[in-house]
Amino acid sequence: MKYIIILGDGMSDRPIENLGGRTPLMVADIPNIDSLCARGRCGKFVTVPPDMPPGSAVANLAVLGYNPAEVFQGRGVLEAASMGVELEYSDLAMRCNLICIENGKIKNHSAGHISTEESHRLIETLNEQLGSEVMEFHPGVSYRHLFVLKDGSDTISCTPPHDVPGTDFTDVMINSSEPEGEKTASLLNSLVLRSQEILKDHPVNRKRISEGKDPANSVWFWSPGHKPEMKTLTELYGIKGAVISAVDLVRGLGIYAGMDVIKVEGATGLYDTNYEGKAQAAIDALKGDYDFVYLHVEATDEAGHEGDVDLKIRTIEYLDRRVVRFIIEETEKMKEAVAIAITPDHGTPCDVRTHVHDPVPFLIYLPGEEPDDIKSYDETSTESGSYGTIEGDVFIRALFNR
Repeated sequence: MKYIIILGDGMSDRPIENLGGRTPLMVADIPNIDSLCARGRCGKFVTVPPDMPPGSAVANLAVLGYNPAEVFQGRGVLEAASMGVELEYSDLAMRCNLICIENGKIKNHSAGHISTEESHRLIETLNEQLGSEVMEFHPGVSYRHLFVLKDGSDTISCTPPHDVPGTDFTDVMINSSEPEGEKTASLLNSLVLRSQEILKDHPVNRKRISEGKDPANSVWFWSPGHKPEMKTLTELYGIKGAVISAVDLVRGLGIYAGMDVIKVEGATGLYDTNYEGKAQAAIDALKGDYDFVYLHVEATDEAGHEGDVDLKIRTIEYLDRRVVRFIIEETEKMKEAVAIAITPDHGTPCDVRTHVHDPVPFLIYLPGEEPDDIKSYDETSTESGSYGTIEGDVFIRALFNR
């Protein structure tokens, strides 16, 4: 048997008053996901321990069966792996966002979803003026970039910018949690302030302002960590896997898990991503040498961060019509049976616009297995699924029938 996880990042939500107390999953027209639900078994999945940050890094590790408390070292190291940035074990790698600050407050975490071309020009300027032999900015995709500091301390406390829109940036700058982190925290905070001076009059930002767009007028460091040590999925389960994602974080996680990265042209991490291209790449991989495909779609998470309920519903429906339907149709034609799982990594409720610890709904369709009685896929109905509420590696072992 072969296996695929279709992951709608941040797809889970909470009841919304304007939707009559329903969630976007409850409102969305998702006949293909519901058809799998009716043929499979469901439950709720605690993907984030209560004492850990409810971000995609921790949650995706859990979905793949890893214990985040043992292997999580921050998003930066995962993104470094995806970007091909070689790290020494003493290097501190961090996510570096380009954000928009307005009147001293964090307006958004993405500088209005700045384009990759624009952001690369800004990162290049920052490297020219701030980079050195001991610290370097590495360009990524859109607003998501990487910063590496040699011999930096991870005993610092950082705030993800998507958690604090509307907050005075000076109230959420980096603190040291231990004395040995004070030097690192001070350096990073000084770089934030210096970046604001450099970026405020940059030609890219002047042009964006003239076009009515948010400027990328500050960097923001968060999720620090050092290079992790992880067993691969091949070592753990004897399978060969591939990851398909537009997000460096997820690609990097896949690399540490021993999976190959399959890149898809037009995959953006936003609502306009190439859904069909991702679905086709997944099927090609399953028809080829891969036992397992991890198909990650970011769009639902970004809609949650924007607080855009209508967009979140639309991106859920895109996932259903443009990905899940094709996966079902094509896997049914294959000679070898394919098990299909659908889950978010975490919830990103539109009303709070950030990640939460809530258990997420999941379904697993194993050809030939007796289904439970759940016919529709959402946060409430799956509570009655036959898996109950699970955590740890129960999900991945259920999918792999281990």
